[in-house]
Amino acid sequence: MSWIDKTNRLVARSPVGRWFRLEGSGAQVERAGSKFSIELRAGLTIFVAMAYIISTNALILTDSGGPCDCDREQFGATCEDDPAYTTCLQGMKLDMITATCAISCLACIAMGLLANLPIALAPGMGLNAYFAYTVVGFHGTGKVSYQNALAAVCIEGIIFFALSILGIRQWFARIIPASLKTATGTGIGIYLAFIGLQSSAGIGLITSSSSTLVELGGCPPEYRDENNVCTSHHMQGGPMWLGVMGLILIGTLLLYRFKGAILIGIFLVAIISWPRPTAVTYFPHTQAGDEAFDFFKKVVTFHPIKSTLAQFHWDLTTGDFWIALITFLYVDILDCTGTMFSMAKFGGYMDERTQDFEGSSVAFLVDSISITIGSVFGSSPVTAFIESGAGIAEGGRTGITTIITGIMFFIALFFAPIFASFPPWATGPALIIVGSMMMQNVTQINWRYVGDALPAFITIIMIPFGYSIGYGLIAGIGSFIAINSLVYVVFKLSRGRIVPPNFEERDDWVGFVTRGGFKSNIPSWMFWVAGKKRQSVVSDHSTADASINDNIEAELKQITINSRQDLVYRE
Repeated sequence: MSWIDKTNRLVARSPVGRWFRLEGSGAQVERAGSKFSIELRAGLTIFVAMAYIISTNALILTDSGGPCDCDREQFGATCEDDPAYTTCLQGMKLDMITATCAISCLACIAMGLLANLPIALAPGMGLNAYFAYTVVGFHGTGKVSYQNALAAVCIEGIIFFALSILGIRQWFARIIPASLKTATGTGIGIYLAFIGLQSSAGIGLITSSSSTLVELGGCPPEYRDENNVCTSHHMQGGPMWLGVMGLILIGTLLLYRFKGAILIGIFLVAIISWPRPTAVTYFPHTQAGDEAFDFFKKVVTFHPIKSTLAQFHWDLTTGDFWIALITFLYVDILDCTGTMFSMAKFGGYMDERTQDFEGSSVAFLVDSISITIGSVFGSSPVTAFIESGAGIAEGGRTGITTIITGIMFFIALFFAPIFASFPPWATGPALIIVGSMMMQNVTQINWRYVGDALPAFITIIMIPFGYSIGYGLIAGIGSFIAINSLVYVVFKLSRGRIVPPNFEERDDWVGFVTRGGFKSNIPSWMFWVAGKKRQSVVSDHSTADASINDNIEAELKQITINSRQDLVYRE
């Protein structure tokens, strides 16, 4: 027995192992296949896959201008000609690096320790861009001030806390049809792969195009215009080919089930990219490259938050404020809910009877509290990260994975120059690999019945094409309601005589929603207040609910058969 196996056994038999339900811990419900060494590797993998958020989130939020301001009549609307404003922005960028690491650290550790889930949290991409460029506007040119926008984020977190503690977020997730839930995971997989193929957070194989929106890119940075479109030298960029080699390396190692395959590929490509005088360097001899290399050479540094801490302005009277708040609410709740349920399904935590996953109530509470704390630090909304799939793919099954990710974000507070310097073509291959893994559930979609298949397909394609999990879910749910409502109306008006030919092959949405009893999604604290035990209440009703659902399904099938016989008779 190796020292790793001895360590795994020792930790599993300790109170730590029983708390996190490691395999061999003796816990009532163990997490199959969970081992301490695997959890460590998975947590490190998630961190490396999402480390780009440290610098990317700081850059995007700094573009909002934050608390910085100038005489706009003298220096223009964007204040770009004001040296003092530029200096203020440089300080804000460092503030945002610290804020991103701090809130990610707290959120990940809380998620792992309290919810025991390998789902990492950090300021969300997309939401930060909406915050910076739409709500606040570039350098404060929007209709809502930075301070007022932070107040909207804070209120969003409080509303989410109320929805989570009442169990409403779980109820909302449960009423989403089964095919759409499965389609969400598949769409996220394609979304991850699409991100991994781009230049902003991937290998740069796909770039934008003025005529076809996207096209094959892969050109060196000097041959891209201001819109990141390759003007020439397509497929000749060294970083792109290094990313492709990283993808092949990770794929080959996974083929032989090599432990730590994703992590090895990311680190190897990153190390190759750090030396300057090469064609694949992350630090070219440009102004931006020189600034990045100067920051990289610091290695160890810590910058306390100075200008963005608790910068709230509670002006709730403007319509633009409420538009921003409502947008934050519906986009974030769909993004986070879709990501959490997809990761739970990917990791095998989904209870098919209740259509919920273990620790969902605590996970949603942690998310809501993290949003509010993040606003205190000056950050846009915090949400679940789809890069968590990289750690789950490495074998992460418990909250130890997320705690390790959180600890790495804490270390990044002092080693931000290193962790903020992982090139996108190093992490891009990991996103593509995880995307391919998340495609495996697509066969579980009910492709036989158009009423289920078409909305699922719309969800799948709209998540990557709309560049938003939330918008993809909105499109899928909207199309599902429109199509199946028409079928229901025709069914009622014809008294059950006119139904689709394969009506009996549809997913039984009513039975799906009620399976296990509605009480299975009631928060535990409500049972405690009522003086009852969750298990006894659920068990009392599960048999009755199951029989009721069976009767409903039998009656619907009989109506379908009678309708067809009636149609045949009339013909």
